[in-house]
Amino acid sequence: METNNKNISILIVDDEPDIREILQFNLQNEGYNIDLAESSEQAVKMLTPKHRLILLDVMMGGISGFKFADQLRKDGNSIPIIFLTAKDTENDMLTGFSIGGDDYISKPFSIKEVVARVRSVLKRTENQSNAAQKNLLTVNNLEIDFDTKTVTVDKEVVELTKTEFNILVLLVQNTGRIFSRTDILDKAWKDDGIVLERTVDVHIARLRKKIGAYGDYIVNRTGYGYTFNLQNK
Repeated sequence: METNNKNISILIVDDEPDIREILQFNLQNEGYNIDLAESSEQAVKMLTPKHRLILLDVMMGGISGFKFADQLRKDGNSIPIIFLTAKDTENDMLTGFSIGGDDYISKPFSIKEVVARVRSVLKRTENQSNAAQKNLLTVNNLEIDFDTKTVTVDKEVVELTKTEFNILVLLVQNTGRIFSRTDILDKAWKDDGIVLERTVDVHIARLRKKIGAYGDYIVNRTGYGYTFNLQNK
């Protein structure tokens, strides 16, 4: 048992008793504190600030997992969410990420995979929380310093233009969310005059080169736009 997990509480929301039971048993064996809800309606009443993560089924009677997650984000609740679903199409996955999901696991799943994903999401969000206190944004060994407006990869400074910096911040701060070229123009260029949408592609191509392996995380979803997808590698 991972005793260092004993102060971490996870809320499991699934309408299948067998799924709740197997997740509870295995995650408790890892040392986590587990609470169970059989619906989104019940989860609303049970969720408290002590919870560090939600494992959330998508297909449930009443309020779906997607609707529950969307409402949490609209209410300003940034608790990490891992979706559990029998659906595994790209559109479903994009929906999950676009409304603020942190990860997505298809049923039937491997318990080892669930445990690994839980650890990964908790570690990532903890690192982001620690970095936020220093006014930093980090993804593994990619670090964005808002005070000095600098970006480092593996502790090496990467020289970015102001626009490239703005694009990177926009995408990394909203991991999984898809931004159209128009969105990126509005947010990264702001009041810099008339800029063509094609210019976005050029700047992102340069940005990808400059940040090395992390450039692979910047994904172009044809017909939609760009996203920073941590599951792309």
